[in-house]
Amino acid sequence: MPSASHAINRLAKWASRATGRPLGFVLALLVVLAWIVTGPLFGFSDTWQLVINTGTTIVTFLMVFLIQNSQNRDTEAIQLKLDELIRSTRGAHNALLDLEELEERELDAFRKRYIALAKVARQAPPDDEAAAGTPEVNDLG
Repeated sequence: MPSASHAINRLAKWASRATGRPLGFVLALLVVLAWIVTGPLFGFSDTWQLVINTGTTIVTFLMVFLIQNSQNRDTEAIQLKLDELIRSTRGAHNALLDLEELEERELDAFRKRYIALAKVARQAPPDDEAAAGTPEVNDLG
């Protein structure tokens, strides 16, 4: 039997896919159109307005969490793919694996090294493979 967390993740994936498709938009549009059409029937009353305001507030509230869940999942998958590319690429620095977990000052130190690399590569003559290619990050200080 799947855990509650697994069931929630499956529901979130399904809802994310469903709401992100054209049919999801069309259904939302139909709800709004139905609300507009029923306005005269209810005399454009406060209750009539409250229905759409409450409904859209609830949907927006839930969509914020759905979007965050989807972005977190996508970001984690991309990070893992990038980590695998770094790990499997000859000459790549395994120290770059899992950078997203570092503190800001540690990221700044890496960023400075790569800025220095880019500067050296831009200043190098076009035929200088050592400077323009893949020099060691640690060799730049």
